[in-house]
Amino acid sequence: MAGFDKVVSTYEEAMSGLKDGDTIIAGGFGLCGIPEGLIAEIKRLGTKDLTVVSNNCGVDDFGLGVLLHDRQIKKIIASYVGENAIFEQQLLDGLLEVELTPQGTLAEKMRAGGAGIPAFYTATGYGTPIAEGKEVKEFNGRPYILEESITGEFAIVKAWKADRYGNLVFRHTAMNFNPMAATAGKITVAEVEEIVEPGELEPSQIHTPGIYVNRVIKGTFEKRIERRTVRS
Repeated sequence: MAGFDKVVSTYEEAMSGLKDGDTIIAGGFGLCGIPEGLIAEIKRLGTKDLTVVSNNCGVDDFGLGVLLHDRQIKKIIASYVGENAIFEQQLLDGLLEVELTPQGTLAEKMRAGGAGIPAFYTATGYGTPIAEGKEVKEFNGRPYILEESITGEFAIVKAWKADRYGNLVFRHTAMNFNPMAATAGKITVAEVEEIVEPGELEPSQIHTPGIYVNRVIKGTFEKRIERRTVRS
């Protein structure tokens, strides 16, 4: 899109340009703070051979998990399998390439990608299978492994509020991964609960500046709970 006004009116416009083989970086944690409508649009488009970068892959019938039914995802880079039985089965059957990554490292891979940093050293994962084949270097007598950052053709995030210029405010646990993911896409699409006019957001409360955001769409959200626990 060109110009300051980033708002689009349809999900088709929001995900325009997505093609087979693209890498999608998705915000959210579990089922919290996920861009539900954008994921549904990817499902509708039927785009194949995708690499998805996300903390996890939703559940069997919700979130990113719906993209597994028709084998739209070729590879996923995530920190855990979670409650998704289809994810687990496709992994065990060798139908899905999976790169499990420590949670903090995954967040930093997104942040570094968005900051233009190609790689960084971290102690996390040293001495485990995570470190196999990676460069090791010592700093102050402690070994660290080299991790490459991540960028993608698309980043899809869910925010609480946005203005028409694409400035985003996230709410509560939606802060998990969404701000980092928003910086790491060549095209970043934000699905939001409310769109306000420029100037209505307090500048000090903006989490992601609009310079990172290409498209904004107002969505409606189910906000499903991944595992409901109640008192007996």
